[in-house]
Amino acid sequence: MAQPFKGKVAAVTGAASGIGRASAEALLAAGARVVLIDRDESALAAACAALGEQAVPLVLDLLDSQQCASLMPEILARTGQLDIFHANAGLYVGGDLVDAQHDAIDRMLNLNINVVMKNVRDVLLHMTERHTGDIIVTSSLAAHFPTPWEPVYASSKWAIDCFVQTVRRQVFKHGIRVGSVSPGPVITSLLSDWPAEKLAEAKASGSLVEASEIAEVIVFMLTRRRGMTIRDVVLMPTNFDL
Repeated sequence: MAQPFKGKVAAVTGAASGIGRASAEALLAAGARVVLIDRDESALAAACAALGEQAVPLVLDLLDSQQCASLMPEILARTGQLDIFHANAGLYVGGDLVDAQHDAIDRMLNLNINVVMKNVRDVLLHMTERHTGDIIVTSSLAAHFPTPWEPVYASSKWAIDCFVQTVRRQVFKHGIRVGSVSPGPVITSLLSDWPAEKLAEAKASGSLVEASEIAEVIVFMLTRRRGMTIRDVVLMPTNFDL
């Protein structure tokens, strides 16, 4: 298999499961050394053991401000450089707004927006010095459609979509590409908060995609020639678009 990322270092947040795990697997298969970042130490250890010696575990709780600030120093201590950063960690709050608790809203908005901004900011300091790099952010179809069953989650993704598109315009002059991938519903643990009837309906109609399919798109985005940016890919099961 071709290894377009041989000699490169990638880092993925929320990498112990779901889209993050699939992204790490795809980047490893393409030749990168990958730092897998997650707060779940046991799940992260199991993932890295299964993925091999090029998978480097980094246990961080990104909602802890001090641990969040240590992300780049910890990556560089392990690898010495960073070429690809996938900001993937996120939370989901669905259902009616009146049923959402204040602490759940705060936690989700902090991880889905603030942490992404802080992580990308710190990564950019390193990439700007090197005049090269790629940043991918996991957004959502909810960033492009006012999804009535998830107003809190959708709002976080609308915000981060704006962030991606504005930062992209700031940093392209430094040889850095910034893009996002916006999937429809993916079979991950985030769907555990979906209304039971909505989840059953989606499964029955084939309206869910696998995390590995998202990872394939991420590799496609990253392997375009330098000077070409795929700024956002929206993808979903065809049935979900009906």
